[in-house]
Amino acid sequence: MGARGMNAIAPIERDLIFISKATPGDDQFVLWLAPRLEAAGYKVFADIFDLDAGDEWRGKLTAALQTRAIKMLLCCSDETLARRGVREEISIAEDLTKQLQDPNFIIPLKIRTFQKLFGIGGLQYVDFEGGWAKGLASLLKSLERQQVPKAGGGIIQPEWYAYLRRHAVEIEAAPEVLTSNWLRIVGMPEKLNHLVPRNRAESALLRKLGASFEFPTAEFGDGFLTFANPLDLTEHFERVGPFRIERDFDMLDFMENGSADAGIESRDAKSIMVNLLRQAWEKHCAREGFLAHTFSSGLSFHVGEDKLALKKRVSWGRQGERRNSMLRGVSRKKIWEYGVSVIPSLFPYPHMRLKGRVLFSDIGERNKAIVIPDTKAQFRLRRSVCSVWRNKAWHGRVMAFMELLAGESPYVGLAVGSGGTITLDAMPIQFTAPVTARQTNRLGEDAEEPDETTLGGHYEDEDV
Repeated sequence: MGARGMNAIAPIERDLIFISKATPGDDQFVLWLAPRLEAAGYKVFADIFDLDAGDEWRGKLTAALQTRAIKMLLCCSDETLARRGVREEISIAEDLTKQLQDPNFIIPLKIRTFQKLFGIGGLQYVDFEGGWAKGLASLLKSLERQQVPKAGGGIIQPEWYAYLRRHAVEIEAAPEVLTSNWLRIVGMPEKLNHLVPRNRAESALLRKLGASFEFPTAEFGDGFLTFANPLDLTEHFERVGPFRIERDFDMLDFMENGSADAGIESRDAKSIMVNLLRQAWEKHCAREGFLAHTFSSGLSFHVGEDKLALKKRVSWGRQGERRNSMLRGVSRKKIWEYGVSVIPSLFPYPHMRLKGRVLFSDIGERNKAIVIPDTKAQFRLRRSVCSVWRNKAWHGRVMAFMELLAGESPYVGLAVGSGGTITLDAMPIQFTAPVTARQTNRLGEDAEEPDETTLGGHYEDEDV
């Protein structure tokens, strides 16, 4: 072999999926997307972790795109496509499209609605605006159809962890008291009644009346399981007639063991209790005038105009540590209203877990909120508006919500009938962590993240 053959350099293999993005606007999305592509077997290049201090970053980006990229994923939004660096990468990619004879070399990813650019306007985009999980599924199918080589072996690069670690909060070796989103159930009725009508009644009528009854009920046998007594049902169930107590159960024993006599297993008894607890919460919120909205995963209750004026703050906290939070505001020319849904649980002890929700409305006459019916529009607004709310803001809102719900009382009493009340501690349960996480910067109660890379996670489809 001659000297020329010995010194020949083998061509560099094209094995990278290059992500063209804006910094920092698309960082959160890329932090979510890239590890999932790597887990699927692809090798990914993104400037978040592939550029080191001191690198001639533009040159390294250009080299990776020109010599190593097999596909370019282009993050598309008006803000991203306006960036000069992104437009330069598009220009290089257009040349590579011709050079590689691959008309699908550029794969646009629609993150938000955007105005099409000359040169890429005719390309079919992958829709991530309607949901990141759905977009990823479509993208993976497209890469499979185009037979893009999987050169990564399913290995997720450790640089992701290093990047997140660099942006982590400071840890101090001192205990820290943390506030959860759990409300402890501190009191419940001693007895649960099985009520049945004295006269035969149609099951459909019973079901309809039970659903609209002011106290929680669970269908069982020919009647209901409820904390109410027969007299509580007299007026509402007038069409059915009087009820009688078929049997009653000791609450603690029923929750733990069910009832062999009634044919209720322990697991079913727990499900019945969770159902009754959820109803008790929802009926209480409705009585208190909170605005109900149905999500795919259940009801949530929001602070509407009948409860609080727009942009008015609610004070909460102990004396000397009082803070205030906004529960109704305006963003992107839409009214947002904070609310919660509840997930009851009996383990490790009876409690209610609160989940923060945000409902968006158009602005009508006299600032009247007109709820947006389009679930996809709600989803996009929550992801774009709420993604920049810091944890401190979310915490403040749930505390302010509980302040409105409980008023001056340290407890929230859920009426369940003459048999008693379900009592909740209005202050969420606190835990003590062995270390303290110090924020690297100090922002106000409703401040938004200036750098989205400090944010984690995304909205699941169930939040639509």
